[in-house]
Amino acid sequence: MTDNAVWQADAVALADRVGVLLASMRSAEAELGALLVEIEGRGVMELFGYRSVARLLEHLADIPKSAAETVMKRARALRPGRALDGSPVAALAPATGVAAQNGRLSNPMIDTIVGVLTQVPPGEREEAEQHLLDFAADAGHKQVAALGTRILAHLDPDGSEPDSTEPTTPSRELSLRRKRSGTWELHGRFDDETGTRASALLDALAERRTGDEGPDFRSPQERYGDAFSDVLDLALNAPEVPTQAGERAHVMVAVSLRDLQSGLGSAILGDTGLMSAAEARLHACDATLIPAVLGTKSEPLDLGRRCRLITSSMRRALFLRDRGCAFPGCHRPPRHCQGHHVRHWADGGPTELGNLVLMCGHHHRLLHRSGWEVRIAPDGLPEFLPPVFLDKRRKPRRNNLHQPLPFAA
Repeated sequence: MTDNAVWQADAVALADRVGVLLASMRSAEAELGALLVEIEGRGVMELFGYRSVARLLEHLADIPKSAAETVMKRARALRPGRALDGSPVAALAPATGVAAQNGRLSNPMIDTIVGVLTQVPPGEREEAEQHLLDFAADAGHKQVAALGTRILAHLDPDGSEPDSTEPTTPSRELSLRRKRSGTWELHGRFDDETGTRASALLDALAERRTGDEGPDFRSPQERYGDAFSDVLDLALNAPEVPTQAGERAHVMVAVSLRDLQSGLGSAILGDTGLMSAAEARLHACDATLIPAVLGTKSEPLDLGRRCRLITSSMRRALFLRDRGCAFPGCHRPPRHCQGHHVRHWADGGPTELGNLVLMCGHHHRLLHRSGWEVRIAPDGLPEFLPPVFLDKRRKPRRNNLHQPLPFAA
């Protein structure tokens, strides 16, 4: 298509052209695979002087050796070849090879089908391949993989014989290491059950956010990182958490009173970490961090004054009043939220229901760092004033997504 034709084409024409080009690329890859298998059968050393066809392809195509070996492995599965002694070697998936030549199959689809067929007994392989190809005509490679799992389960319903009748101890490993840069690295390996439960929990917490602050542009990795932080908040707030040295698990933050009030400067986090004073202001709203406020000579002025922390009764009242994160458009439930001081306690704000609002971690941080403001309206409910760049009139907004409490008529 010429540049002018592309500009004038509608969505259907553009998609059709993409499909034609993809089919041509796939057909060419299939033909390339057939040539490579032919070269291997004739003897690549005699023809080109290379020890293997993968090495030849690596130089001809200017691709990594691992990529060349992947191409060769796929080609051998689709095309019949010859062994070193000249005897013929049947293709593992000949029908898939024919479909690949017609440009119908992507490489992930081919690899999925071949991966299933390697586990199917030879006598059942032809029928299984046809089932997979029929399904591939209208499905993606992930769906075909799921069908392959069902086929294998049908062929071997009992699975492989266990080595022992005794239940095995789940394999779980985890390491957490702080780097000099102040970031932490987490590495772990878990059994299937633990991994499945962790995935379900993180998936639920890593959904894209909704709200009046705009679309959520976080990458999947960033969303899972934030979800993991939320999991820690949930765990630390659970009443079943074991005590440590007679106290609930906590982190101590040391910050000067001047820096805490101004939000400038830094604070000491735990034993060796650092955080900004602005972050300390944010976390001081709720009870998972115990504030240690220091004077000009670093003497402790106030160590975890409980009157500044939200009590369990206040938290229950917040749960009932706000029904979840009070930020407009947020759907997070109460168990995912923190108590926020409307007027910060470092600035003299009291810890009472009329000065508290329930917010999720993301919107709590957003409020501390952006032009959003919150206040308690005359009817006792929280309302938010958007920044000027969102609404020049700064018309107050409320969250109407949470189910209200029933009331007597």
